[in-house]
Amino acid sequence: MRHRVFRALLPVWGLLFFASCSVHKQVAYFQDVKGDTIQEIAMPVADPTPITLKPEDKISIVVNSQDPQLNPLFNLPITQPYLGDNSWISTNSREYVSVYTLDPQGNIDFPVLGNLHVEGMTRSDVASYIKNELENKKLLQNPVVTVEYKNLGFSVLGEVNQPGRFSIDQEHVTLLEGLSMAGDLTIHGRRTDITVLREENGQQKVYPVNLCSAKELYASPAYYLQQNDVVYVRPLPAKARQATAAGNTVLQPSFWISLASLFTTIAALIVPIVM
Repeated sequence: MRHRVFRALLPVWGLLFFASCSVHKQVAYFQDVKGDTIQEIAMPVADPTPITLKPEDKISIVVNSQDPQLNPLFNLPITQPYLGDNSWISTNSREYVSVYTLDPQGNIDFPVLGNLHVEGMTRSDVASYIKNELENKKLLQNPVVTVEYKNLGFSVLGEVNQPGRFSIDQEHVTLLEGLSMAGDLTIHGRRTDITVLREENGQQKVYPVNLCSAKELYASPAYYLQQNDVVYVRPLPAKARQATAAGNTVLQPSFWISLASLFTTIAALIVPIVM
């Protein structure tokens, strides 16, 4: 009798085992990489894509030189002083925070130099461009030009712990860094089906990303984020079904765990009786 009960429970325990394996495959990152050895990714990693300026982007440009009296000529007056995104500074400060917005043609109106076309440039390109213009026109000697991004950012939505919009303040931001800023995926996030929405040349493009495969991730054009990207993390099927009144609980791991627990309890009660 005891052996018959044990054989009857084997399918349930088997279903519980496979359910636990299925959950692991759904939540583990980089499943094609072994953690105990140093490996090289067989596929080529996507080339770093620098952030380049687009119309309506905002940048700050600060010019400093050896002659403090000339510096104000090449810096906009502070109309809304700030340092970074959230830290305010006094209007009496001698620091200049000059914010420029690219017009629809990708130009900015720079003091003394006039109209400058900066669309498609990185911030280091803009700094070099303005520095060369100031030196070539003999306006300043050895100026130091600092360019920072002001409104550039990306959005992360869906099954993450802290969805929202996040700022870009460096040349390269990877998808992994972006998801880290959003507090990582929740346990219900579908690692194999991340969607990155990006506007390119007036068209909206959709890039699917699989976090479970390091090779696919590193080779994806969306591995490096761009300004105004939208990252969407889809929910696992079980979580999506929970959002509907007709959700099918039979396919959820919790159902099989409860069922296995029930059969185990019954077996524990039956075995002493038959003995």
